[in-house]
Amino acid sequence: MKSPVDKLLKKHEKLTHTDMMKVKSHVQREAGDWIVNTLMIEGYGVPFKFKRKKMYKNVQGQRVNLTYYPAIESVAGMAVEVMNVVRIKVS
Repeated sequence: MKSPVDKLLKKHEKLTHTDMMKVKSHVQREAGDWIVNTLMIEGYGVPFKFKRKKMYKNVQGQRVNLTYYPAIESVAGMAVEVMNVVRIKVS
């Protein structure tokens, strides 16, 4: 039987799944009705972002499993690469 992650990866080719990634920093901020979470992962120079309706538990210093895809955001007129997180789970 396939796991939910396997099903997601098969359905969406651009998704990437990684296990046991260590979180260097975790910041949460309000953006309208949403809470935007930004993770910085050890060994990566790109922010990993996801939205939730409520505050998410702080995962700084913990290891997480992430399923994500690359995207480009415009910040102050500059294109910045980010990783949009589809699924996060504490390892």
